[in-house]
Amino acid sequence: METQSLTRLIAEISADLGNPSLLFQLLALLTCFSLAWLMSRSIQRFFATVDHTSGVLKIGVESFSRVLWPLLALIFLFLSKLVIGKFQHTGLLKLFFPILSSFALIRFSFYVFRRAFVRDGAVGNTLLIFEKVFAGLVWLGLVLHFTGMWGEIFQALEEVILPLGKSKVSLLAILQGIASVALTVVLALWLSAMIEARLMLIPSMHSSLKVVLSRLGRAVFILMAILVSLSLVGIDLTVLSVFGGALGVGLGLGLQRITSSYVSGFIILFDRSLSIGDMITVDKFSGCVTQINTRYTVLKGLDGVESIIPNEMLVSNPVQNLSLTDRAVVVTTDFTVAYDTDLDALLPALNETVKDVPRVSPNIAPSAYLLRFGADGFEIRVGFWIDDPENGRTNITSEVNRAIWSLLQERGVQLPFPQREVRVFQVPVKP
Repeated sequence: METQSLTRLIAEISADLGNPSLLFQLLALLTCFSLAWLMSRSIQRFFATVDHTSGVLKIGVESFSRVLWPLLALIFLFLSKLVIGKFQHTGLLKLFFPILSSFALIRFSFYVFRRAFVRDGAVGNTLLIFEKVFAGLVWLGLVLHFTGMWGEIFQALEEVILPLGKSKVSLLAILQGIASVALTVVLALWLSAMIEARLMLIPSMHSSLKVVLSRLGRAVFILMAILVSLSLVGIDLTVLSVFGGALGVGLGLGLQRITSSYVSGFIILFDRSLSIGDMITVDKFSGCVTQINTRYTVLKGLDGVESIIPNEMLVSNPVQNLSLTDRAVVVTTDFTVAYDTDLDALLPALNETVKDVPRVSPNIAPSAYLLRFGADGFEIRVGFWIDDPENGRTNITSEVNRAIWSLLQERGVQLPFPQREVRVFQVPVKP
């Protein structure tokens, strides 16, 4: 049937050679392609001028730009075929319709794959290879469509019967089931990625709540995709009760810690005790929270080392959060001056000097005070506040110490070192 259809199209095109109807079809093709190109460029320029907070449309159109031209061209081609088909043959338009449809399908599939699997804008080699294989399969399917081999291949796959337990299933049904599962899961990941991108653009929403909603949305979409795909394949969903019982036994026997980490991850996100960007210390690990996943949290230390902390550990152990409600952190430095130092003049000067050091908080004034009377002189402590503990405390302490040292040298203040008097007694030797 399909071979006869292709033969008929070629016959129509051959018959139209030298006929004005072929020129009308060529003109219609050029018009469709030109209008699609102009309209796609206009849409891209329009949304390029729209503010980022305008909604979901801008997010979709920016990444959908490569799909706009073939999709619009396909729509214009379909309308042209309907209109011109009332007056003359449209063999050339019918020939281009499946070609353009395949091209639009490839572009749209690439868009969905990259929205679902690409993170941070980096496209991996595996995804690139998969896209090439998918494009090759689509073009192969187009060739089979034109050559009329689709029916024969479907019939051959239908005749291959594979035993599955007590029943027998054709190879065609298995391949259709795999394709339906893959399609629904990819669409679920695509929808969850779109929702996550939209959530991240809401400035008034807490970062933990954004992560919670995106994780829950992805889990719900994947679950719905699996249930729908199983229904499409023809699997009775009541068999999942057996799987659920086996899963419960597995959780009770050996997966308690893993399950606890997953549950703890949602607890952390819901109660907002931790957020991305917080400086925390748990057990012997400290650093900035860079990721909060459902099973673990990533801490990046000031030395660049990343620690993967199970979420169970963050719930069951005490956690020191330097930026839970207020990011301001106090830092102190101690030193000793000689007993002949004028403290009434030195302490205010220390406050003024430390206040001018970069990164010292301008909202809370530094304070210098006499700590105690030491064995070698007055022990002084200078305390100051910083608003960015994620940038480190050792470096700002060094800058403050250097500023204090310059002040002490300028005023001639001595930093005493321990002095001890040693007496040596000569013991008389008995004759």
